[in-house]
Amino acid sequence: MSTTKNYAGIPDEFAQLETAKVVLIPVPYDGTSTWGKGADKGPKAFLEASENMELYDIETGTEVYEQGIYLTEPITENKSPEAMVDAVHKVTKEYIKRNKFVTLFGGEHSISIGTIRAFNECFDNLTVLHIDAHADLRKSYDGTKYNHACAVHEASQTTNLIQVGIRSMDSIERTFMDDDKTFFAHDMVNDEYWMDKVVESLTDNVFITFDLDALDPSILPATGTPEPGGLFYYETLEFLKQIFEDKNVVGFDIVELCPNEHDKSSDFLAAKLYYKMLSYKFKGEAVDEEYDNTYDVDYKAGNNISKFEDDED
Repeated sequence: MSTTKNYAGIPDEFAQLETAKVVLIPVPYDGTSTWGKGADKGPKAFLEASENMELYDIETGTEVYEQGIYLTEPITENKSPEAMVDAVHKVTKEYIKRNKFVTLFGGEHSISIGTIRAFNECFDNLTVLHIDAHADLRKSYDGTKYNHACAVHEASQTTNLIQVGIRSMDSIERTFMDDDKTFFAHDMVNDEYWMDKVVESLTDNVFITFDLDALDPSILPATGTPEPGGLFYYETLEFLKQIFEDKNVVGFDIVELCPNEHDKSSDFLAAKLYYKMLSYKFKGEAVDEEYDNTYDVDYKAGNNISKFEDDED
């Protein structure tokens, strides 16, 4: 996948690493998916859709690309799931340390293991807001703890993990799940206050990992494991807007787009969702205002990584 073009075709002046506030890292990885294949083609489809997207956001009245969005070379490490996670962790942390607002587009959900690890090492008292149809809490699956079905197991042990939209899981995942921090889709549909309850459960610093199968397959069918009964578009935007307004979102990833060559609507929804999230993040911030995203690298006693590398599956 070539990244010779700028994100969304924006002018070069807004696409330089030195001045961009936002970094976008594509991770075209699909090494552990167990049903619908094609998430490795997600970043390319997302970038192509982004090039055909209007860059003025009506709701916020902004053109957020003017804050600067630097598109990195894709992370293509695929020797093993562990090697991929290590590569994502390393690259993500490097850009966080450069004081960038770091975003990633996958790829399958296992990429988030390395991403979350990096953010958790850099931001104190981190909440991982996991928006997904699936719990992804298995400690190990198909012989590796770096499987897409294990995407937030590590986060459940090391961060304030809040799960939203869950409607599919294995019984073993109950042993790792905190029911007080889990918002099941069947409960949300009858609870007009679920968004407020989620916000109340978050700490100040929030990383969002957004699996596109959280959305209802009627609006986004192109994903590896679609599940009925998901979130709808404006409901999702209302929720995300509240999170960005009330909390310090320190970064996010979007995963599990499996493009369908005959229907580009899912690609375009993913492109709009990414741009919307940036628009909410930088709403009200002047283009020439310096981006301030305080971090404290390795603030914790010990090291998150070694603890999990020593675990036995």
